[in-house]
Order: sequence, then C-alpha cells, then structure tokens
Amino acid sequence: MKYNKYYLYILVSLCSFFIKNIYAQAIVKPDKELKLNLNDDGSHYLKMNFTAQVWARYNQSNPGTTIYGYSKKETYDIGLRRVRTQLYGKISDKVFLYTQFGINNFNSISARKSPIFFHDVVTEYYVTPKFLQIGMGLTAWTGFSRFSSPSVSGIMGYDAPLFAQSTNDANDQFLRKLSIYAKGKIGKLDYRIILSDPFAVQNSTIVKPISTTSDFSFMPTKLQSGGYVMYQFLDQESNLTPYMTGGYLGKKKIFNIGAGIQYQHHAMWHYDDTTNKQIIHEDMLHYAVDLFYDYPIGKKGSAISVYATYMHLGFGKNYLRNLSVMNPADGVASGTNSINGSGNGFPAIGTGNIAYIQAGYLLPKNILGEKNGQLQPYVMYTHGNFQKLNQGMNLIDAGINWYIDGTKSKISLNYQNRPIFSSSELKETTRKGLVVLQYQIAI
Repeated sequence: MKYNKYYLYILVSLCSFFIKNIYAQAIVKPDKELKLNLNDDGSHYLKMNFTAQVWARYNQSNPGTTIYGYSKKETYDIGLRRVRTQLYGKISDKVFLYTQFGINNFNSISARKSPIFFHDVVTEYYVTPKFLQIGMGLTAWTGFSRFSSPSVSGIMGYDAPLFAQSTNDANDQFLRKLSIYAKGKIGKLDYRIILSDPFAVQNSTIVKPISTTSDFSFMPTKLQSGGYVMYQFLDQESNLTPYMTGGYLGKKKIFNIGAGIQYQHHAMWHYDDTTNKQIIHEDMLHYAVDLFYDYPIGKKGSAISVYATYMHLGFGKNYLRNLSVMNPADGVASGTNSINGSGNGFPAIGTGNIAYIQAGYLLPKNILGEKNGQLQPYVMYTHGNFQKLNQGMNLIDAGINWYIDGTKSKISLNYQNRPIFSSSELKETTRKGLVVLQYQIAI
C-alpha cells in the first residue's frame, strides 16, 4: 500500500508539472491562435486550426434530375461543404511537419458516418530558411496556378475556382498527391517544383472506361511533374504551407504575377475509332498565367481584391468533365437531352482554354459599425472554351460576404447562374440558378 501511494504521488506530481508547463506555453495568446511552444522563444512549436463551412442551398435542378428514382425539379438541402483540422509546426530548426484531416461534401444523400480522412501528411526539411525547403508526403504542393491549392478559410467567394484543381479525384485525392517537392523564395520570386506519383485511376469514381473520347488511362501511372512561380512586387506572402488565400482584408499590399505548368506522360488514352479500336495515348499538359491584386483603400478599412487567370487544359481528344459540388441529387432520367448530369452539375473542366476573373470590394468598417464586421460584395466569372462543346461555357457567380470577425466568423450569400448544354447539339439551351448560404467558422 505504501508503494502504491508513493507511485500515485509521483504520477500526480508529474501530471501537474506537465499540465502547468503546457498551459504556460500554449495559452500565451489565447485570443490569437492555438499554439504549443516547444522551446522558450517559440521558434519550435505546434499549432492547431479548425475550419467548418456549412451550406444551405436552393437549386433549380438540371433537366431529368432524380433522387433515388423520383423526379426533382428543385431541391433544398443543408450540408457540410468542408470540415478540417490542421496540426502543424516546426519541431526543430530544420524540420517542419504538416497534417490536415477532415471531411468534404456531406449532405442528406451522402453515405452516413462518412469517415474522416487525412488530406495532408507532410514532412519538410529546411535546407535554408528562405531559399530552399524540401518535403514529401501526401500534399497539396502542386502546380499550376494560384488556386490549384486554395486556402480553405481564405476563399474570397463562397467557393474556390475548382477548375484549377484539374485532376481532382481523378488521379489525386481532393487535389493532393503523394509527392516530393522543393519550394522557397529568391528575393521577390516565390517558387514551387513538384514530382508526384499519381493515384491509380481504377479507384476513381469519375474516370470512365476507354472510348473514342479521351479519359485517364488505366495503365500503370507515369510520374507527374509541375511547378508554379510568382513574382511578388509588393508585400511578401507566406509559403509555410501550399495554400494560397483569396484576400487579406486590407492587412497587406499584394501584387503578384504568376505562371505554372503540369505535365504527365501518357496520362490519357482513347480509341482512334469504334471499328479498329486502336489505342491512342496522349500526354496531359496544363499551363496557366495569373494575376493577384489585393490592396487597402483609404483609412476606413476598405480594400479591393482582384484575381484573374488564363489557362490551357490539355487532356486529349474531347475530354470534358462536369462538376457538381456536394450534389443534391443522384440520378438522371433516361432520354434526357442534356450533358450536365444530375442536380447542379455543369461542364467545368475539359480540353481547351479557360479565362476566369473574381473581384471583391471590402466596404469601410463604418458601414456596419466598428464592432459589427464588414461587408464585401463580389463577382466571379468563368468562360470555358472546350474542344468538345460547340459553344462557350459561361458561369456567373455574384454574392456578398459578411465578415463578422474576419475569416474566423463569416457568412456568405451567393447566387450562381449556370448553363445547360444539350447532348444532341452540344450547345447551351437554357440556364439554371443556385443560391448558397454559407456560414464559416475558423479558429
């Protein structure tokens, strides 16, 4: 009994010591960040972030839309667009680690108890503090444009321009791949270079069997390479993680011009025709140029934010893919004359060229009062000139953000107007609308 009391005393003392030290280090600035210092000056640390984006939507359904076999001309739904937790930090002068886990796109027709999975698991070695860092793992360090790796909490609109994640869930995992990368800064030039081992497309739900239209090859994957560079004329942006913000709410003066490329040998295949069925292998090649401008205006907290990009997507003959984010439906009636698919889908990614612009104006703080946050109206416009379509694809989004407490607490209301293309003529026949109310919490 004496020994048990002695061991209990030691255990309680040790627990008290560790709790006291963790509390003293982690709660230095409780209003700013969740941080655990691993040394006295805080240069070695662990941080934790949490972000949740909840959507409530009204959607005018695409032609022929069904839910479990029942026709639905319109839908109302609530869903979890993104829920993420990040744990990362510098554990020594030379070593950085980054992990992120969570779920995406969970609504009322999703499989229940959807598993939380790792989005990122990265280890990184600092060769030099600024010029060169080398890392590897499951990561979003990727080319080929700014929003190929968008910051979840820093998206300006209700959602990111998802076409920039050109292989999302085809041969990657929500844009992440198993990769080795090098990144750093040379003066005002910020760069990233990536070599990836893409995932087998046989495990993808969006890749189709070989046909006369190009799609991802079922053959063993070749390595994928890419890179992105940007010249930062004014303030410097952090490159601690790959994720790039959609705006700084007047806290920085940013003017960047960037360019990137992504390449994979024989990533795609198709038959030459339906008779001989000779297989044609094609390379995947994407490249883009973009511009980002984010600048405070006046002395009352207002700011302007503009992003524009022009990109070429090279997937091979007539490749075209619909995007239907957190689709509120699961089927299409047979005989429907539309290529859009069910629910809220539209042709968003394909062989061809895309021009995109988004612009927002952060209104002065005195509009709502100093303690009530700020409003930011914005617009987003996408024009896709895809090889398979006989007409350009035009997507329009317009909305307003209410930053209640910066990006920590944000409400967005967005209206989207999308085109519907016929499967017979491959031209726009009508348009449909979508209204999204989003509440974002980020700590």
